Amino acid sequence: MTRVPASVVAATGLVGGYSVARLTGKRPLGGLALGAAGIMAARQWAGKVGSGKAAALTGLYVAGFAGSHPLAKKVGAWPSVLGVAGSVALASWAVERTAAR
Repeated sequence: MTRVPASVVAATGLVGGYSVARLTGKRPLGGLALGAAGIMAARQWAGKVGSGKAAALTGLYVAGFAGSHPLAKKVGAWPSVLGVAGSVALASWAVERTAAR
């Protein structure tokens, strides 16, 4: 079975967490989706790039979530979430690719 790349898991967690919260009107459910994907991505990062880089990527994931809120006030909710998710995915891909060499 092929494993979903951590970059995809992280981006999906950010977009999915927002989507769940928005569609259900229950922010804790969105937080649960966000957290579950974050944990999955962090475990994959730790296995691929080591604990230090995994901690940095996890911090970026959390910072992306937190930063999307003030950014949304400037550019709108969906552009903010998609931009942050793309940034986290790109950073994850770059770190994993560098570590694989």
